[in-house]
Amino acid sequence: MRAILALEDGRTFFGESFGGTGSAVGEVCFNTSMTGYQEVLTDPSYRGQIVAMTCPQIGNYGVNPLDAESDAPHVRAFVIEELSPIASNWRATGTLDDYLKDASIPGIQGIDTRALTKHLRSRGAMQGCVTTDDITAEEAIARAKNAPPMEGSDFVKEVTPRAAFDWDPDGTRSPEWTIVKGDAAVIGEGGEVFKKLPPVRHRIVAYDFGMKRNILRRLRQEGFEVRVVPADTSAADVLALKADGVFLSNGPGDPGALTYVHENIRGLIGRTPVFGICLGHQMLGYAVGGKTFKLKFGHRGGNQPVQDVRTGKVTITSQNHGFAVDPDSLPANVEVTHLNLNDQTVEGFAHKSEPVFSVQYHPEAAPGPNDASYFFGQFAKLIDDAK
Repeated sequence: MRAILALEDGRTFFGESFGGTGSAVGEVCFNTSMTGYQEVLTDPSYRGQIVAMTCPQIGNYGVNPLDAESDAPHVRAFVIEELSPIASNWRATGTLDDYLKDASIPGIQGIDTRALTKHLRSRGAMQGCVTTDDITAEEAIARAKNAPPMEGSDFVKEVTPRAAFDWDPDGTRSPEWTIVKGDAAVIGEGGEVFKKLPPVRHRIVAYDFGMKRNILRRLRQEGFEVRVVPADTSAADVLALKADGVFLSNGPGDPGALTYVHENIRGLIGRTPVFGICLGHQMLGYAVGGKTFKLKFGHRGGNQPVQDVRTGKVTITSQNHGFAVDPDSLPANVEVTHLNLNDQTVEGFAHKSEPVFSVQYHPEAAPGPNDASYFFGQFAKLIDDAK
């Protein structure tokens, strides 16, 4: 079946349909990860977006329940160059094609994703339409032009949980996968081998703005017991839980539109240790008095170089964001701690007098490198020092 990808500036790409059918509109962006397409699809931070993968062949290893970062895919549509005709992996329980069919998410393959990526890199991320409907390219372009802009959009309200809950109280969903068998390992039902979890050291509250499951897994693996709360939970309600610290998660949309979250975070500063990542980092920026701006095409992939300006150390990081904190807007009591080496944008900051810090990238990866996983241990130390 024919499929069309149309951009709001009039550029069109014709390809072949896979996955679901119909039409979808959203901001078109690209991800440079070589693997991890299922994690990308199920990352709630992609709510409202059409994602194109730069890796030329996608679907090689199928899909499986353990690799999902949420209960269902969140992308509006999926764009690839070639769908692998075979899904081959011992963990696979299905194909990418069927996965998107079940979720009614349209996909388009057979287009020049390199040309699309270069176009978006030059012109910037823009609204688009993926459709299998019997319409002309001009009609698809019109649908792209009429799509709501990312700026001012609150997609957090679509992905945050409706009620608070405790993450993995019985310790069955958080153990780290490994290939090493032995006394320190647990064998799963499917034959997977997992490391045993450490005892709980700290109780924290995690704001869920669209949190990936691997963040929750990594927190528990670091010894945190986690109470997850919805995005609109007040600072007073969070403080009433008397937790050891507060975590601010990733999530979708424009951080500037979430003024109700800014106010709640502001009420936590100076009252408890706070650690934020991605959208949580951006909203912490607003809470301390800063602002954000929209990047031309964002950072999405597992190969972003970041430097700790205090030590000079460089790590390769996993990222997914289209906005960044404006360094000139931050007050004097906040210091920039990390910079992106590609464009010098802010990748981390810390409060100079309070136990508060954040990073723009994903220490839990999934997909991507694990260079930055030490931040979870740093959060634990921050809490220990605060006590």
